[in-house]
Amino acid sequence: MAKGCAVNKTRSVVVGVAAVAATSVIAACGTTASNQSTSASPTSAQTSSSAPAAAHNHADVMFARHMIPHHQQAIEMSDMILAKEGIDPRVVDLAKQIKEAQGPEIAQMQGWLDQWGMSGMPGMSGMPTPGGPGSNGTHGNMPPDHGGMHGSGTETSSPTGSPMPGMGDMAGMEGMMSPGDMQALQDAQGVEASKLFLTQMIEHHRGAITMAQNEINDGQFPDAIAMAKSIVSSQQKEIDTMNQILSSL
Repeated sequence: MAKGCAVNKTRSVVVGVAAVAATSVIAACGTTASNQSTSASPTSAQTSSSAPAAAHNHADVMFARHMIPHHQQAIEMSDMILAKEGIDPRVVDLAKQIKEAQGPEIAQMQGWLDQWGMSGMPGMSGMPTPGGPGSNGTHGNMPPDHGGMHGSGTETSSPTGSPMPGMGDMAGMEGMMSPGDMQALQDAQGVEASKLFLTQMIEHHRGAITMAQNEINDGQFPDAIAMAKSIVSSQQKEIDTMNQILSSL
């Protein structure tokens, strides 16, 4: 009888040892899995944080860099006409419409450049922002004259449209007004101011459409292409409206 008890006691000890061993193995496996999961997490986070920005190309960058100061000038022109007395109400409404449309587009394009790690238009730090220093027609730190980017004066592009020497970073911004053009608009009053604004803005819009069409043809970034298509559509409608107003002044 004592022998049977000893056997049972031995079996209990063996079972207990086996249970403890199994528990240790399970705990070790759980710790290993936890460590593997923990060590994998930084890698996953690092992969996520280093994911590349949406695909874009040189045409997208140039579109944003050129269109930002182009839009800024359109807003400056609109501010000039809105500050005058005796302007045709239709012209006033158009100027407000231009500001409302192009202001948010400037912010959106600047956001793209920031996202891509690109700066704004090189060498354009003197281009005045709406309402800022230089927005009263003095054009900040821009050179006294670019020599006929619009209207009379020394031509800045060849008959084929290629930039002439000295244009630098202004090349590629179609339809931009020269400081002389902007001063003429600043000085004009009444009906003459309305006519000059419309004439200048029609050319300015045509330039924007050309730039936008280049983005549609050559760009890669979907949002930039979508904006370019919107510019082509909206600004062509505004050109039609401006021509109608101009013919009745």
